[in-house]
Amino acid sequence: MIIQLDMQSDTPIYTQLMNQIIEGIASGKLKRGESLPSVRSLASDIGVNLHTVNKAYTLLKQEEYIQVHRQKGVVVHPDGMPGLTPEYSIKQQSQLRPVIAESILRGISLEDFLQTVEHIYTDISSPERGL
Repeated sequence: MIIQLDMQSDTPIYTQLMNQIIEGIASGKLKRGESLPSVRSLASDIGVNLHTVNKAYTLLKQEEYIQVHRQKGVVVHPDGMPGLTPEYSIKQQSQLRPVIAESILRGISLEDFLQTVEHIYTDISSPERGL
């Protein structure tokens, strides 16, 4: 999986890194139990501070997307992904609200907005993605 970061973005680097790893898992590019680079290795490969990668990995571990083993290192959680919780539903709504509000202000119809969401969902979850 190739990590692409936008150093000019307002989104923190650790958040961009987390988002790309989560998308990699969701798309199937990263499989359950698959090893991820060590903090030091990934930081070196993508040219960021060790603490940035460590923060992303720590948050991914807290959300149960990855596990950290003494012998195996960092791996995509082998026992599955976290389920839908009330806390996640609240988080999802709070993140979508400003996006939806801005879409309304810019004149995007509900139909166009839903088409965009469906396109992105399909793009990430489709096994043929990238072919």
